[in-house]
Amino acid sequence: MRRRWTWLCAATLSGAALAAGCGGADEDLGLSSGPGVGGGAGQGGAGQGGAAQGGAGQGGGGPTGPVDLRADVNRNGTIDFDDPTEDQGEDTWDAAHGAIFLANIDDDEDQCPAGGQNDAQLIGCNDAADTVVNGEEDLADLARIVAAPWPAAYADATGTITVSAPEQVRLFRKTAVGAFEFFDPATKLGQADLAAGVELAIEARDITRDTAVWDGFVDVSLTVTGTDPSGAPMPEEKDTVRLRVAPVLFRHHLHPARTIYAANVQGEASSTAFRNDLKAAMQTAGLAEPLYEYANSDQWTQDYFETAYTSMPGAGGKQHVMHVNVRSANHTGSLRSAGRIVFALRGKDVGALAQFDPQHSNGMDSLNSFGNLETVPPYTHDGKSYPNGRVLRGSTPTYYPDKSFDRMVSAQNAQPIINISTEWLLVGHVDETTTFVKANTPRGWALGLNDAGLAKSMLEEAKAAGHGSVRMFIGKYWWGNSPAEVTIDEVLNDPDVMNESASSAVEVAEQLEVLKQETGITDAEIIRIPFLHQPAQGYSVAYQPGTVNGIYLSDTVFGPPKPHGPNINGQDIFEAQLVEAFKPYGITVSFIENWNLYHRNDGEVHCGSNTTRVVPEANPWWEGAL
Repeated sequence: MRRRWTWLCAATLSGAALAAGCGGADEDLGLSSGPGVGGGAGQGGAGQGGAAQGGAGQGGGGPTGPVDLRADVNRNGTIDFDDPTEDQGEDTWDAAHGAIFLANIDDDEDQCPAGGQNDAQLIGCNDAADTVVNGEEDLADLARIVAAPWPAAYADATGTITVSAPEQVRLFRKTAVGAFEFFDPATKLGQADLAAGVELAIEARDITRDTAVWDGFVDVSLTVTGTDPSGAPMPEEKDTVRLRVAPVLFRHHLHPARTIYAANVQGEASSTAFRNDLKAAMQTAGLAEPLYEYANSDQWTQDYFETAYTSMPGAGGKQHVMHVNVRSANHTGSLRSAGRIVFALRGKDVGALAQFDPQHSNGMDSLNSFGNLETVPPYTHDGKSYPNGRVLRGSTPTYYPDKSFDRMVSAQNAQPIINISTEWLLVGHVDETTTFVKANTPRGWALGLNDAGLAKSMLEEAKAAGHGSVRMFIGKYWWGNSPAEVTIDEVLNDPDVMNESASSAVEVAEQLEVLKQETGITDAEIIRIPFLHQPAQGYSVAYQPGTVNGIYLSDTVFGPPKPHGPNINGQDIFEAQLVEAFKPYGITVSFIENWNLYHRNDGEVHCGSNTTRVVPEANPWWEGAL
């Protein structure tokens, strides 16, 4: 059963903040261990965001002075010396302009292992861990910085490259034969170098994790000194460009789903039933890729990894995208072993990332599972815009997830965290009470919200209509082979269920009040999703299958757990209510059987699945950068 304290893990780590990665393009994730993964040219092939960016002397002649250092300041994927927007304010960075580069945490040549090593070794392997460019695909992950040629460079002219955060980045220099080799900023540039111009490529060795350590910005400067033909020392000349490492962004439900994941708990019939229903729902949604199934006895696929991405401007105005799978910070003596799936998923342009504090309280470890990290879709409220959405977490001052992980989220400066209280819930996850779907509303989305009061009212209405003896949960069992089957009358007369449901309604109302204050959402933008609660070990958990905890497969298909409610006049009244509740939004409901595998283990469909979503070309993150 899912519990706040019970994640048994197999491996130990020596470090608390580690990153790893490997690759796979936006339309080809390189999921070699999964069946039937689709292909496609993908984003970020060789030359995008990298090799295609301008070399020294581009732009039809360009400058002829001693120092002109350029980067892709106007974010069009090239460096053009004839474009004044490439030079204006190049030593500053804001929402409108400024160069961007990537943390090179993938493994484009598939050199990193998927297993057979301890967690520290697996996490520590990525393209940024060495001092070479690992092929053309790796070169595409590097942003360019170009020093314009100075044909009249003085005979003793000397250039010096300085970097404001040298421990955070690595530079490579283009050689005469076109290859890129590691460049030590301590290396002096001579007259021939300055006359010909210099092309550099830059990578971040990691993402920014704590702004007290690194804020994600780096200033790269070129300083030139020398003696002019008259024998007088030339005035020292210096030019600086500022770059920002791209943030890692968590996905939201306005991005279309592409790859769906679920664990194959081998030998377990309920796992087969769950995956079959999930496949049927995927077919209804029109998803092209088959379900990515992998063998694992830890069936909580949502909880131990989260899909994210990072991107920079690429050639042709397109984004150069690197997908990033984030391992959960579940750590009770060692990291949760199922989270190693992030290493199996890595391939070209797909990185793996981990951030955790091994000293975080085991009693709060459930909050580190990713059922407790969702993304509120983009919106504007009270004059502030959140174009990348906001991370939603269950957290209070006394019951909170790993603080180092939340510092990492905040350090991205792109998806500010909203905290709501989940300390009253047995598992403590935000996906137990909330979900989001695309909708024609002022914000472009609607909030799905648990409503225990509505569930009680539905049963009371059925009783008043003479259906109090109709049974729910027919043929279902709790653990210990205890029959779950019960009549409407018995449920309404159960003080534990009624009292816990009333208490949960108060708690959900408080969650909603926070969301209203933070987003401006109104009651007209809420989809009420009814199910009752029951007490468990002093906390609250869904008594009926928690139908808010479903998977959003497309703009038109939502897959919640089958509710097994009372059948009246030929239909399950809770199924019928959900169908009608989603109908105004053009959403079809495709029910998924999950009682044995998930519900009686204190979870539901969303807990047992995961999704990689497409990164749309329109509105890249930097167009609304905070």
